[in-house]
Amino acid sequence: MISPADAVETYILAKDGNRPFLMQRAFAPDAELEMVVKTDAISFPATAKGVKAIADVLVHRFGIDYENVYTVCLSRPSDADRRHFSCHWLVGMSAKSDGQVRVGCGRYDWHFGSGGLVEKLVITIDVMNMFPATELAATMNWLSGLPYPWCTPGEVLEGMPKASGFSAIEAYVKQTMVPRPVRLP
Repeated sequence: MISPADAVETYILAKDGNRPFLMQRAFAPDAELEMVVKTDAISFPATAKGVKAIADVLVHRFGIDYENVYTVCLSRPSDADRRHFSCHWLVGMSAKSDGQVRVGCGRYDWHFGSGGLVEKLVITIDVMNMFPATELAATMNWLSGLPYPWCTPGEVLEGMPKASGFSAIEAYVKQTMVPRPVRLP
């Protein structure tokens, strides 16, 4: 049995490091993926079924187009999150073809089975902004300096590049700092 935090960390390591073999350590064999993409800056299939198909979408095909991938989750699961965990995330990457940088944020909704493996993942991409390749060094220096893969919104805001387009990312991260109601058991 693995913990929700271990499953999420394994997924991020698999995706960011282009290691599809790790996905079977995080996802149940018949897991489901749902993608809610609210931007034209990136595209994904709406669904995938089974760990092999999920790995193909989120790791293999993703890794063909992108490199320098850094993903951080803006909160960490607690012991109460054994079956379901939702968190906001931030990602940055560069396109292999032209070095163009993408930085985005959204929400993960994780559903875990009794053994701790992910049975369903809903990924919502709320914001994805593109920047010229000239922003690669500043963006990657900022992202690679963040605690990985768990990071607070405050840590994300410190040192964020000031290039045009980061204001939408900053606004999104700031809205995640609004206190949420406490879930009662």
